[in-house]
Amino acid sequence: MQVTRIFTGDDGESHFEDVDVEMEESGLAGLMSAPVAAKSVIFREVTGDYKLDFHCAPRRQYVVNLTGSVEIENGLGETRLLGPGSILLAEDTTGRGHISRAVESQSRQCLFIPLA
Repeated sequence: MQVTRIFTGDDGESHFEDVDVEMEESGLAGLMSAPVAAKSVIFREVTGDYKLDFHCAPRRQYVVNLTGSVEIENGLGETRLLGPGSILLAEDTTGRGHISRAVESQSRQCLFIPLA
């Protein structure tokens, strides 16, 4: 399973990285990863005019898109489009951060899963 990671580099800018989550055969349960310690789950919904200028992630967290899409842009001009089912590991808690914006005026529902 692939996760998009955004993190702060030595230059103070946010960078993207594609991360493959290691999975192991678990019999009838299928493939499973090792457990990841989390604190809670936050449900979020934003409107189709959502645009948040440069900001840092408030904490290390997974963001799981349920409906709609989001475009994430870093300070280097790189963008990633994350649609339904996409998972973002947000770790750019320092530096300039990133921009988040709605795609095609779609509202979006997602889960924030803060990491322990």
